[in-house]
Formats: sequence, C-alpha cells, structure tokens
Amino acid sequence: MIIYLHGFRSSPASVKAGILKRHMEAGGLAAFFDCPQLPHQPAAAISLIEKRIRASRTPVTLAGSSLGGYYATWLAEQYNLKAVLINPAVVAATSLRDYVGRQENLYTGQAFEFTEAHIGELEAIEVPAITRPARYLLMVETGDESLDYRHALAKYEGARQIVHQGGDHSFTRFPDYLDAILAFAGIASKT
Repeated sequence: MIIYLHGFRSSPASVKAGILKRHMEAGGLAAFFDCPQLPHQPAAAISLIEKRIRASRTPVTLAGSSLGGYYATWLAEQYNLKAVLINPAVVAATSLRDYVGRQENLYTGQAFEFTEAHIGELEAIEVPAITRPARYLLMVETGDESLDYRHALAKYEGARQIVHQGGDHSFTRFPDYLDAILAFAGIASKT
C-alpha cells in the first residue's frame, strides 16, 4: 500500500498524486493506492494518516511531497515504515511561519485559518535526526523555489538520494520515477 501525503494547501487532486494514481491503476494496483484529503491542522492530519496506516491490510510505504514529506518522516519513524520524500519540507515549522493567517486550498478553493497553534503542532512532530536512512528514498530538484534542497540532503544523509539540477518545487521529473517508487515500496505491477 502506498499512502500519498500531499503538501500544504494541496489535495488528492494534486498533479503528482494523480500521476501516481493513474500509473498504479494502469498496472492493476488501484487497491494499493490511497491519498486522503489531509486537514490543514497538523495534529488532525497525523491522526487521519495513523488511522489509514492501522487499517491497511498490506505493508505501508508513505510517499510525501513537501509538507507531506515532513509528515511521512515522523510517521516512518513512529511506525517503522518506508517513505518516499519528494522535495520534502525539512523545517516545516520555520518555513510555514510566513503562512500564518488566512489561506486557501489551491485545488478546492476552501479557505482556512493557519495559526500559531498549528506551528506548535508541527514543532511537536519534528524529527531531529532519522534513525534508519535505508527506510527513505529522497527525491529533490535543486531549482526548488520554496525549500532549500540542501536541508533535505543533510537531514536524509545516508538515504538513497535522487538529486536533479534545475526543476522546481513540484519535482518536474516525477513521472520518470514511478516504477522506482513502486520498487522501493516492494509493489509489483499485476499486468
């Protein structure tokens, strides 16, 4: 099972979630893909994902983009899971502090209030250092305009790292790595 965790102000309708979902459907793996709409409150998002992890009848690999990568790291450490991190937020409490206030989901248009209390919830799940680098697959592009990719390289030192020059925060080469993600998760196509 791959549980895809979208980023801040995003949704299951995100481009990467859609690409991975369609790829898995084409390979007869639709039942092994889950991408919940994450609440904007970090504690509520973690609680929702934990329920999905516990409900899964097959081993779970998390795939997290941006803030979803931050969540995936904490959950991977808590539940001894594999995690694919795509341009992950490494210091989410710091990088999202500028977003305190009224925000809007980029896909649904739903407005929400992001507060200092939410920053505190992010601080509460910060992982100072990963314990098993082999459980992570890091994918970054140096042209990420939102996050400094070097923070991720340092945080996930020892993990398998895919680094591309250029690109942007969306990780433009994502379609090139769909089979690598499935292989890392230990999922084989049924077709």
